[in-house]
Amino acid sequence: MSAVQLVGHGGLEQLIHTREAPTPSPMAGEVLIDVHACGMNNTDVWVREGAYGSDTDPTEVSSWRRGRSTLEFPRIQGTDIVGRIVAVGDGVPEARLGQRVMVDFSIYHRPEGDDSLADIDYIGHGRDGGYAEYVAVPSENAYEMTTGISDAELATFCCAYLTAEQMLVRSRLAAGERVLVTGASGGVGSAIIQLARARGAIPYAVTSAGKEEALREIGAEGIILRDAPDLVAEVARVVDAPVDVVADLVAGPMFNDLLRILRPEGRYSTAGAIGGPVVDLDLRTMYLKQLELHGSSQGTRTAFRRLVRYIEDGTIRPLLDRTFRLSDFHQAQRTFLGKSYIGKLVVVPDRHWDEVGAPFATADATSTGGDSDAR
Repeated sequence: MSAVQLVGHGGLEQLIHTREAPTPSPMAGEVLIDVHACGMNNTDVWVREGAYGSDTDPTEVSSWRRGRSTLEFPRIQGTDIVGRIVAVGDGVPEARLGQRVMVDFSIYHRPEGDDSLADIDYIGHGRDGGYAEYVAVPSENAYEMTTGISDAELATFCCAYLTAEQMLVRSRLAAGERVLVTGASGGVGSAIIQLARARGAIPYAVTSAGKEEALREIGAEGIILRDAPDLVAEVARVVDAPVDVVADLVAGPMFNDLLRILRPEGRYSTAGAIGGPVVDLDLRTMYLKQLELHGSSQGTRTAFRRLVRYIEDGTIRPLLDRTFRLSDFHQAQRTFLGKSYIGKLVVVPDRHWDEVGAPFATADATSTGGDSDAR
């Protein structure tokens, strides 16, 4: 089958487009999905780069899970999988054949009812994912979807919105509270804005110029430009009450200012650090204000099921910027790294392009590089 394989840590040259990847067969308890669309995420990039560091050396080449990685090469990445079930393994009802599904990408090592995330993995890291024509996943991870939105739009939700939902669960964001969202135009940031509104909370977005109106359209109450000369003063000017929660995806130089912005007994939650993972922290800011700091990654089965309900009842809507052919994967990841888009980028296997990808393509999405670019 056609797939993009990660063959080692490093640059884009480590991503190889091949038409010779073995087509998986579903094992007992699994289903085989004909992939129609797969969303892109920052974790793909950091795993490729080995950018997770170690507990003692932040520059050490390391994959997700630091020191206990299940990553093996070659690996097919891709977590945000949407498609149709075309085969089932032993123990899976044949009635599942033909179902349109969205995949919960988390690999849970604890039984149903135990929502601990202390020892999780994910599809696209511990096992092959959706940057391919076919993928096999546990049947319980494949959720039948009846929503009328397109496959490409449906592929914008899985990782970003589950990550966002778990961040808000961890920080206990409640109706009427104010949440400041950094990296607000990205997949997780834009998801937090919508999910905060679903809770009755009031989101404020930190973003770059030119993205203000798009973020207001999905629910941002106010906009703070990230290059403001004094972030603390600008937030105080824009936000009409103390900030209860900071949902941070940027970190870097603004980290300590974000803690200063929080009200006493406020809560800080992070699931990423695109501005820099190693930060300056004045512990006095944290303990004198009695702040809570929460790290968050992925989400629980319970949170994913809640996400499915939000999608089906229209509480949240997709924010799809554009689609790319699987064979144009290098171009897709370059665009992803450029961060000039709003919402999500989605990859579509070439054989489904006319039915899934083409209506959402832009000039930037149709690189002439093809296989020569993606190898």
